[in-house]
Amino acid sequence: MLALLQRVTRASVEVAGEVTGAIGPGLLVLLGVEKEDGREQADRLLGKLLAYRVFPDAEGRMNRSLQDTGGGLLLVSQFTLAADTNKGLRPSFSSAKVPDEAEALYDYMLEEARRRHGNVAAGRFGADMQVELVNDGPVTFILRS
Repeated sequence: MLALLQRVTRASVEVAGEVTGAIGPGLLVLLGVEKEDGREQADRLLGKLLAYRVFPDAEGRMNRSLQDTGGGLLLVSQFTLAADTNKGLRPSFSSAKVPDEAEALYDYMLEEARRRHGNVAAGRFGADMQVELVNDGPVTFILRS
């Protein structure tokens, strides 16, 4: 699994003009699911996302996590993160998990996130989404499970 996480002051996602998820300060996470991924990878990545220290402490150093701050988590599926871009000028999606299996894993991770963190919003799997964000910093990281 791949996660592009961005520390945000606010973020939202719309599908067909309807806001499906919005958060204030927290993390926007774009999630790519690869063929070999399963619940073990989802659990490991979620644990890392919740505990990853990207928020400033009193001295301005990144020493606080999403769990520490209680900030929002906006989880958005993005299969293009799983693209193979090593050859040619067109991405290949042969390394991405098939949609039905990827959706099941995304749903699992979303349920687990809500159980473990609570302040969680989401996009809609497989939909054409418009994501709006204000990146704080900017602070952006790529995590792999």
